[in-house]
Amino acid sequence: MMCFSTYSISTNWTFWINIMRMAGPTSIGAANVGGTSWCRFANANMLAHSPRLPLTINYYNTPREDSDASEGILLALRHSDRVHYICLDLLRLVAPLRVAELRVAKLREIITTMDGQFPILERLYILSSDEDVVLPRTFQAPHLRHLYLWGAALPIGSPLLTTTVGLVTLILRDIPLSAYFPPNYLLTRLSLMPQLEIVQISFRWPRQLLDTPIVTHITLPNLRRFVFGGVSAYLEGLLAQIIAPVLSELYIELFYQLPFTVSHFSRLMGTSKILIFSVVMLTFSHNYVSLRSFQPGKKDNPPFRMTIKYIHDRQVTVASAVQVLTTLQPVLSIVEQLILSSQSSEWDNEVDRTLWRQLLRPFSNLKTLHVQYSLVGKLACSLQTDDGEPPLELLPNLKEVGYSGDYARDVFTPFINEREVAGHPVNLTMVDHSVFWWS
Repeated sequence: MMCFSTYSISTNWTFWINIMRMAGPTSIGAANVGGTSWCRFANANMLAHSPRLPLTINYYNTPREDSDASEGILLALRHSDRVHYICLDLLRLVAPLRVAELRVAKLREIITTMDGQFPILERLYILSSDEDVVLPRTFQAPHLRHLYLWGAALPIGSPLLTTTVGLVTLILRDIPLSAYFPPNYLLTRLSLMPQLEIVQISFRWPRQLLDTPIVTHITLPNLRRFVFGGVSAYLEGLLAQIIAPVLSELYIELFYQLPFTVSHFSRLMGTSKILIFSVVMLTFSHNYVSLRSFQPGKKDNPPFRMTIKYIHDRQVTVASAVQVLTTLQPVLSIVEQLILSSQSSEWDNEVDRTLWRQLLRPFSNLKTLHVQYSLVGKLACSLQTDDGEPPLELLPNLKEVGYSGDYARDVFTPFINEREVAGHPVNLTMVDHSVFWWS
């Protein structure tokens, strides 16, 4: 009978010893048999003479200063050949200012010591709001499977992303300006990671993309989730070059910055055989617009979500949505239900009628349209035809309009009468306010 154990070193300087039994030489099964040992203090002698078991390192937020924890972490990192898991989390630190500053300083010291090879490290999580937290350029982990950096910087030129060919999860979130890298730099490194299933790249602040020729074309055969936060020009550089045949989740958050372009936006979705729109929900607010798609009855788990933020003009807000929807027309042509909601009241009169019609035009197969009360005024007028406009030029397959708000029925009556005369009747129904809520 063989046993396998793991030491876990955490902020309360506790060793958890989990005993795992092997059922036989060829069949491996694990069971926790309750072997747990507690130690408040550890020393170099303990680590040097303990069984050479894989080390798990956790450095979490605590409201008090704990020098024993950080010293223990530093001690364990000297045994880099035994470390298989590292989590250093100071992102949501709630502590007195003096303690917080000391812990951030300790975090920098800890990361500075990670300047060599970690041959069995599989998971690395570093979360910090401090821009001075930077991985050493010489840090290497050839067997890393999951990399999650939130606010921590990965230095340009680091060999980490060129040697971790088995990476499954790559999350670089809240990237500071000091660690900015262009699309080509990222694409070149993604091309070396064919096992990637999850990729998230998001920048802390918008930065104008310099004119850099994009020449790298890559296929990510296992990519299921792609998340991006930044400016549209950067996103365009990525989407134009990536093929992801099994992509099933796409989440985008864009800073509104001129020039705002989304011409390649539908390309990535076009390469996926799984990402299919069914229901679309558009939410307008005073400074952003959000687009989500989901299957009926699965509102809280959308496969597609996109937000354009920091827009301070409502006309521009709708115009931005029009740009995105027009680009997505090939995938929106099968959508049967559209929900229009607003987190601002009575603002739709500021938006030109033409823009609302352009916004609706990509939904050529739409059967059901739900409109929240604060949007019904201008939307109802936009659905009506002007002189010379064919009555079925917009939303020719529409069967039902749902609305919230007691007065809305009268506003939609002229449009309902038009469709009745044209021989394509549309039902008008009041819907519950919960239709427009996002879970």
